[in-house]
Amino acid sequence: MYIVIEGQDGTGKSTQVELLKKYYKQQGREVVTLEEPDGDLPQAHDLHDMILIRGYNLEPLTNVLLFTASRLELWKKIAEPALKRGAVVISARNYWSTIAYQGYGEGISRSRIIRLTKSMLPENYVHPDYGFILTVPDDIRYQRQKNRGKATETFEKKADEFQQKVNAAYPKIAKEFNLNLIDASGTIDEIFDAIKKVLLEP
Repeated sequence: MYIVIEGQDGTGKSTQVELLKKYYKQQGREVVTLEEPDGDLPQAHDLHDMILIRGYNLEPLTNVLLFTASRLELWKKIAEPALKRGAVVISARNYWSTIAYQGYGEGISRSRIIRLTKSMLPENYVHPDYGFILTVPDDIRYQRQKNRGKATETFEKKADEFQQKVNAAYPKIAKEFNLNLIDASGTIDEIFDAIKKVLLEP
């Protein structure tokens, strides 16, 4: 089973991935977690740093290509083998992030991003078993980011106009791809209960 938790920075994706990991482990399942585009794979980590840490100010299309290359490495080296073993794979982010950030945020054609992703990654990556998008109002999200410390990644440093474009993109992406839109402005347990309710539906 492949589950994706998606959303803008500060919506609580990593927290919910860890809660799901604990939940499935308690059921005796093998669980593998990813955080695109890094995922603890050296080559993916290098690509992550090139885009998000080193401040190269790359062209938007270059960002798309590097993110997609990182996803391919993570999928082939970690996620796909785990799924073949019967593990639960839970990822914070997938290509929907690129649609939000490089598509809506940086102006790359969304259809171009989708075509590129489909040309490089298999169907079960493109269409996870479950997809969730966490959303919160900008003021709450900004406060959460402030509480966790100074932003260090390229896109977190961009101006409010860019952040608002990305945040507004996620409900549109949820509708386009028939994803579960979760209000993440509540408590951690409330958000987890909303996710778990979907997962437990017959």
